[in-house]
Amino acid sequence: MAAQLLQVIRTYSVACFLAPFFLVGCIATQPYPKGVATTQPIPTPNVRAPKVGQEWVYQVRNVFNQEIVDTITEKVVSVGSEVRIARSGVKAGPLPDEIQSTWGFVQQDPHWNPPQKFSKPIPLWPQQLQVGWNGFFTTQYQVPTYPDGSYYWGLGMTATQWERIKTPAGEFLVLQFHNEIPNFVSNDVFRVGNARQEDLWFSPEVGRWVIRRGSGRYITAGVYWVNAYWEDYLEWELISWK
Repeated sequence: MAAQLLQVIRTYSVACFLAPFFLVGCIATQPYPKGVATTQPIPTPNVRAPKVGQEWVYQVRNVFNQEIVDTITEKVVSVGSEVRIARSGVKAGPLPDEIQSTWGFVQQDPHWNPPQKFSKPIPLWPQQLQVGWNGFFTTQYQVPTYPDGSYYWGLGMTATQWERIKTPAGEFLVLQFHNEIPNFVSNDVFRVGNARQEDLWFSPEVGRWVIRRGSGRYITAGVYWVNAYWEDYLEWELISWK
C-alpha cells in the first residue's frame, strides 16, 4: 500500500484528481526534484560533525500548488549529551526544537505534526552511506504536549542512489534515500489507519538534507483508502547554510 501511495502522489493527474478539496481547478504541482545520478564515491564521504552555530535555512513549499508555506531556520544551539537544534519560521515564529541523542539519531522529531518524542532514538539518515543499504526501526513515541499516551512508530529506510543536485544554496553530492512509515498509530483516536512516506537528498558535506519531500494519508472509521484524507504534502529546499 505504501508503494502504491508513492506512485499516486508522484503522478500529476492523479494527484489533481484525488485532492480537489485542496485546489481550485488543477494547479501545477511542485516538480519532483531531479539530480544527476553518480557512482558511489570512494572513499565514502564523512558526515560533517555538529557544532554550535551551524545553520540551515529552508524554503518550504506546498507540493500540491507550489505555494511557499514558510521559510524555516534550523540552528545548532548545543552539543554535548545531546544535540539540540532550535527552529523558527518567518511566518510561524518559534517552532519546537529537534533533539538528537547522538548525531544522526533523533530523540525529538518536530518535522511531522504533531512533534514526536521517541522512547528509543531512530536514525535520521542511512547508517551506512551505501546504495542499497536498508533498515527498519521500531519505537514508541509521545506527543510532548500530551505525554500520557504512547504510540507505535515504525520507519523503513532505503538508500536509493548518489546524485549531484542543485538548490538555491549550491550544488551538492547527495545520497537520496526513501522513508516509509506504514501503519503507525496516531495520537488522534479518530484515525484508524495511517501511512507516511518521504524522499530525502542528504548531503554529508552539509550534515543535513538539502531537499526533503514528504506526505501522509489517513482514514477514519467507514472511510476506505481510495478516499483517504491527505496530511500536508511539503517539500523543504535548502536556500542557505553555514
